[in-house]
Amino acid sequence: MNGPGIELTLAPELHVFAAPSRRGARVPTATDGVSSLGHVVESAGIPLTEVGRILVDGAETPFSHVPGAGESVEVFGVDRPQHLPGVPATVPLRFLLDVHLGTLARRLRLLGVDAAYENEDIGDPALATRSAAEQRVLLSRDRGLLRRRELFAGAYVYSDQPDEQVRDVLGRFAPALAPWSRCTACNGTLHAADKDSVGDRLEGGTQRSYEVFAQCADCERVYWRGAHHARLERIVEEALAEFGDVSTA
Repeated sequence: MNGPGIELTLAPELHVFAAPSRRGARVPTATDGVSSLGHVVESAGIPLTEVGRILVDGAETPFSHVPGAGESVEVFGVDRPQHLPGVPATVPLRFLLDVHLGTLARRLRLLGVDAAYENEDIGDPALATRSAAEQRVLLSRDRGLLRRRELFAGAYVYSDQPDEQVRDVLGRFAPALAPWSRCTACNGTLHAADKDSVGDRLEGGTQRSYEVFAQCADCERVYWRGAHHARLERIVEEALAEFGDVSTA
């Protein structure tokens, strides 16, 4: 961009997206005199899904503002917990995860969070379309995907470690938690099942060793407290301890 210059300051949490030269305070930044603040911020490498308030000369200003010469622009990250405009607080948030976030999807489902996920890469256009059609927040580490205008809403997942990813999403959106209520394989809802009704799906050792079962209403997968239960219990207990009570919905 070659035109009237502004001074751009990015909040520290946004530095991960920007080149080192843009991470200081009041960095001189050229504009073209016609592009909006939103375009200027994106040109600095920042997905707008990660931007909260923008102040121009100290006053809160919308993305659509066209900055003028000499203006001082401060860009802040989203508030946490983040409230999505137009979504009532009583409506549970639903999520859509890209193909690279399978472990995160399974952990969110373990906690009872509605997390749609495809095992195959269906492509950015299809993901964005589904986000809009089903009003799901798209979670991704792909900045380009998060710049697609048709998204209902999106969020960058900052870590590549599953434990930190879960904390990131729960801390940002504060979804209601209902552990052990969703199928970790398909996102369907679980219901209690007696041994007789699911016996034909169990191996002999499992049938003899366990009495309490649950079954997915969609894919009919059967669950019980097997060898991995202690590890899953730890994930649930840590999430509840840090992010709140179990949903009664």
